[in-house]
Amino acid sequence: MNTLKETSAHGTYATSGKACRQEEMPRSRAQAQRARFFLFLQSLWRNPLTVVGLGIVTILLVTALLGPALSPHDPEIQNLAARLQGPSSSYWFGTDELGRDIFSRILYGSRITLSIVFLVVAVSAPAGLILGCISGFVGGWLDQIIMRLTDIFLAFPRLILALALVAALGPGIENAVIAIALTSWPVYARVARAETLVIRSANYISAARLQGASLWRVIYKYVIPMCVNSMVVRVTLDMAGIILTAAGLGFLGLGAKPPSPEWGAMIAAGRQYLFDQWWLATMPGLAILTVSLGFNLLGDGLRDALDPRV
Repeated sequence: MNTLKETSAHGTYATSGKACRQEEMPRSRAQAQRARFFLFLQSLWRNPLTVVGLGIVTILLVTALLGPALSPHDPEIQNLAARLQGPSSSYWFGTDELGRDIFSRILYGSRITLSIVFLVVAVSAPAGLILGCISGFVGGWLDQIIMRLTDIFLAFPRLILALALVAALGPGIENAVIAIALTSWPVYARVARAETLVIRSANYISAARLQGASLWRVIYKYVIPMCVNSMVVRVTLDMAGIILTAAGLGFLGLGAKPPSPEWGAMIAAGRQYLFDQWWLATMPGLAILTVSLGFNLLGDGLRDALDPRV
C-alpha cells in the first residue's frame, strides 16, 4: 500500500510538473513575442545605467516635441537690455550676447539635433544594412567592391570627411545630413556583413534554398531580420557620434544657419566670452554631453539585452 501511495504521489507530482511546464510554454506566436518582449524589458530595468540613458533620451524626445510649450522665452527675439546676464530665476541658463534666453534656445536646439540624428539614421542604416547583407551573402567580386568602398570611407576621420562634403555642397542642415549619412553607412555595412557571414551557413538558409527560394528572397526574408538586433545596438551607440559630428559642423559654421539655435553654433558664438560669461558655451556643451551620454548608456543596455552571446 505504501508503495502504491508513493507511486501515486510521484505520478501526481510528475503530472503536475508536466502541466506546469505546459502552462509556461507559449501557445501561439503572439504569446511568445509578448513573453520575449517582457523578458527584454526585464533585462533593461535590471541595469540602472540603462534606465538613466533611457530617461535622458526620453527627456530629449519630450523637449523636442514640446519645446514651444516648455520654453519661457522666444529663442530668436533679441533683448539687448538683458544681454550677457548670468543664470537667474528669469533666465535659468542666462542670456547670450544678443539677450536671447539660452535655456529656450537649448530646448529649440534639441529639435534640430534630434531631426539630424533621425534623418541620418533613416538614410544610412537601411543602406548599410542592405549593402552589408548583400556583400556577405553573395560574396565574390561584389563583396570585394562593396568592402573596398567601405575601406575608402573608413580611411578618413568622420568629421574631416563630413567637413569636406559640406564644404563642397554648401552650409545648411540638409547638406549636413547628407554628409554625415555618407560617412556613417560603411560602419553599418561592416556590422551587417559580419552577421551575414555567420547566418548564411545556417541550416534554415540551406533549407530555404532547397525549397526554391531565390537569392534575394532569402536575403530579404531570412538574413536581414537576423541582422536587425545588431544594427539597432550599433545605431544607438552611433547616435552620440552623429550628434558630435553635427555639433562640430555647426561649430565651424557649416551646419544650421543663424539664427537657428543649433548647439554647436551656440558654443562657437560663446567661446569668445568663455572666461567672463562662461554660461554661453558651457550650457549647450553640457546639453551635448548629456545627450551623448544618454545614447551611449542606452546602447550598452540594448547590447546586453539583445545580444545572446553577452
